[in-house]
Amino acid sequence: MSAPADLLLRTGPKAAEEVVDTYRELAGPVVEKVRDADFRTQWQAMADLGVLRLAAADDTGPGPVTRSLAMIEGIGLAGADPGICYALASQVFGMQFPLRAALAEDAWRAIAEVQDGGTLLCHALTERSGGSDPFSMRTRARREGDVFVLDGAKTFITAAPVADRAIVFARTGEGRSPFALSAFLFPLDIPGVVRAESFTKTALPSVPMGELVFEGARLPAGSLIGDEGSGLAVMASTTAWERAVILGYALGPMRRTLRRIVEWAAGRDHFGRRMGASHQVASRVSEMALALHRSRVQLYAMAALLDAGTPARQLAAEAALTKISVSEDYVRLTEHATALSGVRAFIADSELPADLHSPMAALTYAGPNDLLRVGIARQFGLPVEN
Repeated sequence: MSAPADLLLRTGPKAAEEVVDTYRELAGPVVEKVRDADFRTQWQAMADLGVLRLAAADDTGPGPVTRSLAMIEGIGLAGADPGICYALASQVFGMQFPLRAALAEDAWRAIAEVQDGGTLLCHALTERSGGSDPFSMRTRARREGDVFVLDGAKTFITAAPVADRAIVFARTGEGRSPFALSAFLFPLDIPGVVRAESFTKTALPSVPMGELVFEGARLPAGSLIGDEGSGLAVMASTTAWERAVILGYALGPMRRTLRRIVEWAAGRDHFGRRMGASHQVASRVSEMALALHRSRVQLYAMAALLDAGTPARQLAAEAALTKISVSEDYVRLTEHATALSGVRAFIADSELPADLHSPMAALTYAGPNDLLRVGIARQFGLPVEN
């Protein structure tokens, strides 16, 4: 892509663009070195670049959330596997930032090594009987003195086969009371925790997904996040954080795809002229640029609100709108790229391979878009049911 065209897409804050460029340059050689390595090796390589470190707020650069978003965009632009980008965004935005806000200083210090990559977290909410309805969960934690005993199972959990610690939501009360659920953070190497089935995925296949089974697991003292019965509030926070900025993992891959397509269309001869001279091609490329532009503007705007101190739970509606919009633009951009690539989109070792499954997964991860639309309609006062 020519320099002017690339500048056209610089819709984030100037300081954030500098971080994107820095991490694109830093990550390039590392990505090539570990491209065929296993998940934990790639994860650690990105952690060694500082991608998992939560920056302190200061007046000289982008805010902590904006900086993290720009780092993940940068490594994606350098060619890091989209699954690795997703896993990093999931831990940083869906777990580390919310935990940093929810935990007391000493409790945060006890797990702060997650920022160095040696400890990997997973977010265990979904069960086979349901995911979007948290009150359908059957996993139960019963109190015995100062500890809780956990029984049940969580499934379709990203990174469960390789994670070191888990945020687990369990029932500690009855019915659909907002105080019936609690959240726990504990290591997965304690007795009574079994890493059960692992799933072979068609989307983001580089990131393992699996099931955790709890059979009378006695949770260490201090595992409770917040107070007993505050699980729904913790869940609302982690969910809002995820929906607000987790799609940042798509920005680098989207930007690389657009760049490859522009270079391809500009240089390919087609029907006696350059492919890029076609109005049809120009229209599709412009639609791709619009999708990327919208996505970057929305994600960096959400990061700015979070950096300004807006509680994530207050951004629930905006976060849902952002997640829907960016995920659907990710799919649209990929569809346009596939149409322009022709058969090369379906040849794995071509210069223009397409991955349609991974963008489609964004429509479901962090909440199915159809259900998010229901919540948005309720915000407008419609008496809509699930």
